[in-house]
Amino acid sequence: MTEEREREILLEVKDLEVTYGSGRKAYRAVNCANFNIYKGETFGLVGESGSGKTTIGRAIMRILPTSGGEILYKGQKINGKISHTLDQQVIKEIQMIFQDPQSSLNERAKVSYIVGEGLMNVRPDLTAAQREEKVRQALLDVGLLPEFASRFPHEFSGGQRQRIGIARALIVEPEFIIADEPISALDMSIRAQVLNLLRHLQKERGITYLFIAHDLSVMRYISDRIAVIHKGDIVELADAEELVTHAIHPYTRSLLSAIPMPNPRLERKKKLLVYDPAMHDYSKEAPQWRQLRPNHFVLCSAAEAEQWSKEV
Repeated sequence: MTEEREREILLEVKDLEVTYGSGRKAYRAVNCANFNIYKGETFGLVGESGSGKTTIGRAIMRILPTSGGEILYKGQKINGKISHTLDQQVIKEIQMIFQDPQSSLNERAKVSYIVGEGLMNVRPDLTAAQREEKVRQALLDVGLLPEFASRFPHEFSGGQRQRIGIARALIVEPEFIIADEPISALDMSIRAQVLNLLRHLQKERGITYLFIAHDLSVMRYISDRIAVIHKGDIVELADAEELVTHAIHPYTRSLLSAIPMPNPRLERKKKLLVYDPAMHDYSKEAPQWRQLRPNHFVLCSAAEAEQWSKEV
């Protein structure tokens, strides 16, 4: 599953496996995940709840240990035991925006401490005044007033709390941000503001995103490429527009059919597709990554590849 592009690969995930528990209670949440993320792009990872998409994000952040495979950042392996110097580099250059802005912020701390806490570890050379100025600028960058720094998280709306989370990630000037469903807990009107903010910051600073979500309509708007994950297996990967307009795998098609339509008449006539994993017969041949369209990869058997290619 490689793409011949003259673009710098920032992050490589090779045969990644993440297992919860051990022995009889062991559960493999991610199974042999493979993908590359290019510098400056937004790579979307989409799937239903429990599919393993957040697990991949947390494994890249080194929050979760991996049970197999490699995660390479700028060509260096960052999963497992690494040097202190590389660990400090990863902490500074890779940041995460968490799903729930309410539970990911310390309710007992003021915004100035929440946003500026990362600088204490990454930039210990800064004085208190310099750190305060950087917090002020970070709040301005995400559309918040500098005087909000003296308030507590419970005094803000959901959208404002998520902006505080974004400011916390941005203040250490990362190159790569993992956005774990950053808009799922927000109202529709606020979602658009946060998405536009993330796109603006990407253009301004050249940030690379791994954007995790369960909504393909959102992914189509913000992502350059999309990978679809189902129960720990990445089943389809393609450019965003290609994936939405020419979905091949039945699971991807079922996700697309679940997107609400703005026209009530079309919505009533729409046929909802239900994905059943039992439809695949892999008893004779294990599924493999196959390119069925230009830069469009699907996990399937040879028989499925032939059938799905005719349908597309």
